[in-house]
Amino acid sequence: MLIIKNGRIIDPGTGLNGMYDILIDGERISRMGFCGSLDDMAAESMSMKLDGGEADELTEIDATGCIIAPGLVDGHVHFRDPGFTYKEDIDTGAKAAARGGFTSVVMMGNTEPHMDSPETITDALRRGSKTGINVYCCGNVTKDMAGKELVDMDALIGVGAVLFTDDGKPITDADLMERACTMAAHRGKVISLHEEDPSFIKDNGINAGDVAARLGLEGSPRQAEISMVERDIEIAEKTGAEIVVQHISAAESVDLIRKAKERGVKVHAEATPHHFSLTEEAVLRFGSLAKMNPPLRLESDRMAIIEGLKDGTIEMIATDHAPHSREEKQKELRLAPSGITGLETSLALGIKELVKTEALSIPELIARMSTNPARIYGLDAGYIREGGPADLVIFEPETEWSFVQSLSKSSNTPFLGQRLPGKICETICRGKVVYQG
Repeated sequence: MLIIKNGRIIDPGTGLNGMYDILIDGERISRMGFCGSLDDMAAESMSMKLDGGEADELTEIDATGCIIAPGLVDGHVHFRDPGFTYKEDIDTGAKAAARGGFTSVVMMGNTEPHMDSPETITDALRRGSKTGINVYCCGNVTKDMAGKELVDMDALIGVGAVLFTDDGKPITDADLMERACTMAAHRGKVISLHEEDPSFIKDNGINAGDVAARLGLEGSPRQAEISMVERDIEIAEKTGAEIVVQHISAAESVDLIRKAKERGVKVHAEATPHHFSLTEEAVLRFGSLAKMNPPLRLESDRMAIIEGLKDGTIEMIATDHAPHSREEKQKELRLAPSGITGLETSLALGIKELVKTEALSIPELIARMSTNPARIYGLDAGYIREGGPADLVIFEPETEWSFVQSLSKSSNTPFLGQRLPGKICETICRGKVVYQG
């Protein structure tokens, strides 16, 4: 048993915001009450367990000065497993997630083999169940992520796929996309989309603009994203499908989604911490550590993303945690792979760039990092109530910490070495402490 005392619970899903204690018995929340009100109940429960001959103990966590929130939920992570485990594996990815306050993550399917078969998904979920956090899998939209033939969605749903995506590759065939949306809509599943038309892109990972020109590169123009966002909103509107625009990067895309939502289109969007924290100028300072797809763009784009988070156009913050080896990232900029890690710094950057600038309140940030993704993807997560999952993050929003060593296998991030606000004190998943800071 576990009792958490003297903390401030913030649960956007239920509107709870106040000082409470939480009693956890097993994997669920047993009771909640005002501070100090659960001591006798915890002692009585322990006495009953001991009288029954069960070996147990009561662990107490003093959360004075801390916020207790639903465990964070990330609908977009790359654990590189199977196939690329020199970058990351399910176990190390889960450790990095727990350090960042995440209790639920959805793994993307650009693995080898891909997440296009029941066997691959079943194996990944089996190994994920041993990590201590809730590890979910996507199913790919197309076989081998080749954009030619749709997967057997029913078979993948049957073994636990919670959403469908070919993340890393856009679905360029509009007819195929329409058929995929129709199938997913009939099954009540979301399709999550990497929106970059490769026909526009000469050098991926860097915005087509002044910085790219200074580096002798053509880069990736904003129209590559805008054109596909526009197309897929039309398809979603036509089919009634529910879609997610991943890692949004351009101001025009935010506006397209805002207008579509006003018309009732079932479109959601996610923003990454790096897209609301950095601009293309970061490439000059950090090189390939600031190279990603879609790329960092202009300050006006960054501010449009923040405004989208503020007004609810963008409902989710997702890390797009994308580990790469040091050797890969040390290649020349044109050849280095795109992507950065993000699980360990996501909450901190949200506090720094969104809360401290008064763009979002703490409850609004938690909603975008926990409550909303859980709701959109249909996960039993993102809320705190009696009988609910004992998945929690306890953090000190004002306390600074230094990000000097990663629990991921990779450390391809420009935020390594920085001091950031928002110290994670404990991450609790299924009633057990899986990280303690």
